[in-house]
Amino acid sequence: MSPPYQPPYTLSPSTVTLIARIAEAVGQLSVRLGDARDLRLRRINRIRTIQGSLAIEGNTLSEGQISAILDGKRVIAPPREIQEARNAIAAYDRLAQWRPESAADLLAAHRTLMAGLIDDCGKWRGGGVGVMAGDQVIHMAPPARRVPLLMEQLLSWLATTDAHPLIASAVFHYEFEFIHPFSDGNGRMGRLWQTLILTRWTPLFADIPVESLVYEHQADYYRAIQASTVQSDAAPFVEFMLSRILEALAAATPQVAPSVTPQVERLLAVLQGEISRDALQSALGLHDRKSFRERYLNPALAQGLIEMSLPDKPNSRLQKYRLTDRGREQRQQLKES
Repeated sequence: MSPPYQPPYTLSPSTVTLIARIAEAVGQLSVRLGDARDLRLRRINRIRTIQGSLAIEGNTLSEGQISAILDGKRVIAPPREIQEARNAIAAYDRLAQWRPESAADLLAAHRTLMAGLIDDCGKWRGGGVGVMAGDQVIHMAPPARRVPLLMEQLLSWLATTDAHPLIASAVFHYEFEFIHPFSDGNGRMGRLWQTLILTRWTPLFADIPVESLVYEHQADYYRAIQASTVQSDAAPFVEFMLSRILEALAAATPQVAPSVTPQVERLLAVLQGEISRDALQSALGLHDRKSFRERYLNPALAQGLIEMSLPDKPNSRLQKYRLTDRGREQRQQLKES
């Protein structure tokens, strides 16, 4: 009988330090996010998670549009992108139903995540695939005939490993991307399954937007995959993911209201729906366009509290502005303070 599969990875001192810092951050944040009054924050983080994971794959929907889809509202966007968002919402809603070590559950998750997008959703791939970074192929996956056995070995390792869940989740994520078991959707499935593994360690991770931080470091994400493949050691990818998890924990921490200037606070208070720059300036009773731009509009945009309706055309005469989910959360905090 051959020995059980053991993914190759090593632990550096920096990795051990990251684990300790993450554990400390989890302890500090778990009480706050478990409080009923932070349900809005949990919703915002879930939307950021979905938007970030889809954006890595080229989906252009904003946090506001995904929020609207979550609420069952009509969104004007490419049908495929809307379908991707609906699928992702359904998949993350079902996290509690799936077991990380179950092949059947993994296939069911892929079926949910890719429904209506590919013909072979919920099935191992039948042909060759590669990992792409833009137009560049950075990894050719193993032949399709080996996928069932490779996934069986990986899931068996996950079921029996005594590695810390932070390590196990990142190693699994890397190995999953190396195998690339599906014809499409491997990236978002790998990120979903790492989140699932982490939620079994602490349910807090169902509400931590790790994917949004991966999106912000997308080039480094692919470089970490490539470096791990070249070294035959998952360590570079593990360290990358742990760094993003630590950042995500910090990003999920509520910001206190005093970080918002009185000018931005006034802007948040009057912004309802989508509104043009001139109408917004008029609602604030301001006449100096330069002062409005520098003290009100630009700071709110920079903090991610508001967004443009036409982000690709910032100078369009049809441009309007609206609150982001972060902006709505901040406005509510200001009302309650």
